[in-house]
Amino acid sequence: MRIENLDHFDVCIVGAGVVGLAIAQKLACSPAFQNCDIVLLEQNPDFGQQISSRSSEVIHAGIYYPEDSLKGRLCVRGKQLLYAHCERYDIPHKRLGKLIVAQISEEDRLQSLLLQAEKNGVDDLQIIERAQLRNIEPALSASAALHSPSSGIIDSHSYMRSLLQQAEVKGVVFAPLTKVISIEHAQEKFLLNTEIGKHTQQSEYQLTCRYLVNSAGLGSQNLASKIDGLPAELIPALHYCKGDYFNYLGKNPFTQLIYPLPEQNTQGLGIHGTLDMSGQLRFGPDAEFVDSENYDIDSSKARAFAEAISRYFPAIEVSKLVPAYAGIRPKIGLGDKFDDFQIQYGTECGFPGLLQLFGLESPGLTSSLAIAEELVLHLQNLET
Repeated sequence: MRIENLDHFDVCIVGAGVVGLAIAQKLACSPAFQNCDIVLLEQNPDFGQQISSRSSEVIHAGIYYPEDSLKGRLCVRGKQLLYAHCERYDIPHKRLGKLIVAQISEEDRLQSLLLQAEKNGVDDLQIIERAQLRNIEPALSASAALHSPSSGIIDSHSYMRSLLQQAEVKGVVFAPLTKVISIEHAQEKFLLNTEIGKHTQQSEYQLTCRYLVNSAGLGSQNLASKIDGLPAELIPALHYCKGDYFNYLGKNPFTQLIYPLPEQNTQGLGIHGTLDMSGQLRFGPDAEFVDSENYDIDSSKARAFAEAISRYFPAIEVSKLVPAYAGIRPKIGLGDKFDDFQIQYGTECGFPGLLQLFGLESPGLTSSLAIAEELVLHLQNLET
């Protein structure tokens, strides 16, 4: 490949979702990279337009995940970093708390969740009995609940915008409408062939970089397949797991997040009640594997949603459930077992300088700054 006279960057990050933005911000603020050229590529017109704009915007505590998993460790660390970031940069957020509710005969599972959370370093949980629950949330029907006071919500768009602004102030180049077509690796550099602009006015553009970060979310596997010479067996499967959300037009009776016990499989956490920053109550997501990226919502699902929700909110009225939005989780498994975040370091497969992220579903938003912290530390170690 010819790499003379091309724009060269020290680091190229592909994907301007919440994790890509966090990596760009952390790199730009790192003393080890303060004099480096960093570019953030995004194929959409703006940042955060896929997974990151279609989440529940919940700040998770780190309760559900196996001990020593990346999800568990990075969620707990990320939560701390995220709340600190929100306070420092005045990002709208609320530490509402969360109740994970159990019905009769399910209470043993609450105790198991409590023990699991403690193994992950979550030490502020408390089991609340029925009588106290009636005082806290009168509309709630449950035998007992696990209270997580450190769970909350965030204005994810404001958060992502703050990350991009801080990165750009430090010199990061943000390049939207830039689609990667192919990637070659030689002479300790990556050559990226891209197309820039809208469909009717596209032009070719080539750049080189020393470090390449694949943070493309739903497109991570596709991007990895474009790296010439990368063994196919290193690219995990991608399964689209779609989740729909419904707004509730009735009066919101809750003051905090309400979650059922997680599903016995690992597809999702069950249809739960969340609030946005304005206090709007919404329910979701469900979990359904689909064949393609499609964000349409089947309004007839409202009845099934109401049936599930009525277990903990008996007064729900199905007529007041209206479609809100849908999101897609980039799962690397089919829900029959726990699938962790997957971080691949190129030094392990003959591509030094390559970092790839796969399966960054929930709790990706909560974990974003911790993921960035981990990757930046790895890149710093490569520099020394």
